[in-house]
Amino acid sequence: MSAETPITIKTVPWMPDNPSALVTAFLNRPAFDVAAETTARAMLADIQTRGDEAVARFIRQLDGADLTPAQFAVQKAELNAARTQVDADFVAAAQEAHKRILHFAHASLKKDWSMSTPKGGTVGEQFAPLERIGLYIPGGQAPLVSTALMTATLARAAGVPEIVACSPMDASQRMNPYLLYALELAGATEIYKIGGIQAIGAMAYGTATLRKVDKIAGPGGTYVTAAKRSVYGHVALDLVAGPSEIAILADDSAQPEAVAADLLSQAEHGTGFEKALLVTVSSHLAEAVAEELRRQVETLSRRTAILRVLTEGTLIAVVNHLDAGIELCNRFAPEHLEIMVHEPRRWLKKVRHAGAVFVGAWTPECAGDFVAGPSHVLPTGGTARMFSGLTSDDFRKRSSIVAFTRADLQNALPVIEAFGRVEGLDAHARSARIRFEKA
Repeated sequence: MSAETPITIKTVPWMPDNPSALVTAFLNRPAFDVAAETTARAMLADIQTRGDEAVARFIRQLDGADLTPAQFAVQKAELNAARTQVDADFVAAAQEAHKRILHFAHASLKKDWSMSTPKGGTVGEQFAPLERIGLYIPGGQAPLVSTALMTATLARAAGVPEIVACSPMDASQRMNPYLLYALELAGATEIYKIGGIQAIGAMAYGTATLRKVDKIAGPGGTYVTAAKRSVYGHVALDLVAGPSEIAILADDSAQPEAVAADLLSQAEHGTGFEKALLVTVSSHLAEAVAEELRRQVETLSRRTAILRVLTEGTLIAVVNHLDAGIELCNRFAPEHLEIMVHEPRRWLKKVRHAGAVFVGAWTPECAGDFVAGPSHVLPTGGTARMFSGLTSDDFRKRSSIVAFTRADLQNALPVIEAFGRVEGLDAHARSARIRFEKA
């Protein structure tokens, strides 16, 4: 799009009882790409069969790098060199962010618990860390250094002993030093210069170089998301975390400049599939934000990528009242939801579907991306209707614990026998009854 071509920002009125085809199409964005899944399945089958050889071939084809399997892993010398290349200001920033993320991760961990049974026994739950997890850190458009902290820190807080991280390398066959520093700070124990579908396949199936993990977590673009979906069952997964998206609920108290800047903050990620939605009761704000989007995009370094999102993935919906506005936001089920209205906490209670909610004019989404504490790995593509964002408990397993006394089993025996009879499972009933026959 040339500088002379006007940027059209789609704006439409909307009410629950007067649906708009434009809004419906915007809401119904796919969480998965069929073409990407076809590609992913073919590549994954090759990796599952040929291991390192297939991974190296895909790196050569897709990244233009001729790496041997012995060069996949980042070596200690590279980590040492990275520390010398990271500036002091970033070291301080990373350490502050890490401290806040770690504090939140520890605070959110579920505790073992138990309760008494009717006859003196106990039932409860206990939690144990996974033994080996894999993290995907995007790096195609930019090294997402913050994602290293927002994933590995949680796994470390959960007590995971083996934390594997995969991320694409640059043209010089090296990983970004800031990313390496962040991964080491957050607790990664193994780091590999592997990106895309090949990284997911290597972690899911294992190769001679990279041992199989138990679970894969972390965001990614369309192809990484498709690959994760395809390996489910070989490993556990976290959630659907694909191209970024944001919704903002705003009234006339919101500043157009800030609203536009927040929408652009997610449009700049670079896949072209990002989504940005403004829902407002103010037609004046809608017009002002559209103008601000056109103005601010000209000042941004990723203008070309953002323009596609502004023309294809951005929508401004004008509603008659905020109840309709929050309803539209819930139907969108966004990864990020900002509430920029009078009394924002009043409307917070009406949010049903959102990966993360940012309350009030002083809480831009970027605070959540970098420093607030909760992980920025969040559900996208409308999957916030059924998924939650990444937490430290996602790196642990839950075991239910049952400890009956003799009196508990005797008390429960009629129930066990009734179910055994109805379900035709007489061995089940006998395994409880026989304890009293032999007593």
